Amino acid sequence: MTSRFTELVIDCHDPQRLAAFWCEVLDFTVLDSSEGKVEIGSWEPTVEAVRGGQMPPTLLFIRVPEGKTVKNRLHLDVSPIDAGTDDEVARLLGLGATRVDLGQEGRARSWVVMADPEGNEFDVLRTLAPTSPLEQTEEGASTDAVGRGHGTSGI
Repeated sequence: MTSRFTELVIDCHDPQRLAAFWCEVLDFTVLDSSEGKVEIGSWEPTVEAVRGGQMPPTLLFIRVPEGKTVKNRLHLDVSPIDAGTDDEVARLLGLGATRVDLGQEGRARSWVVMADPEGNEFDVLRTLAPTSPLEQTEEGASTDAVGRGHGTSGI
């Protein structure tokens, strides 16, 4: 027997606002919206597709009455694909994100800790944008290994 990772649920006060923020960050679209919840993703999930193989999970924002009180035990990592890390951090700040210091400031780190408009931490990892023609394949994807800083493997 097997299960698939299909959704990541995020509790929040304002699902529409947070979904709009993350749609801009990730270039996702709203898949479903109803009273107190909004689901976003990069593809339209179907039972057949999910049964066929692991696909990227959707993000589901659910309205809850309580606020965030401590550091996240789970967070998202994002990797810029068409700009440098500093440029992406500046863009995210413009969208309403903030920089967060969880004790990493002043240490050599390959990522930037930020928070979305409701204070949920996430990391901006090293850019995946190509820096030279040699790093490009015919499809435009980078061919080098990705050193992420959080673990030992690449993407």
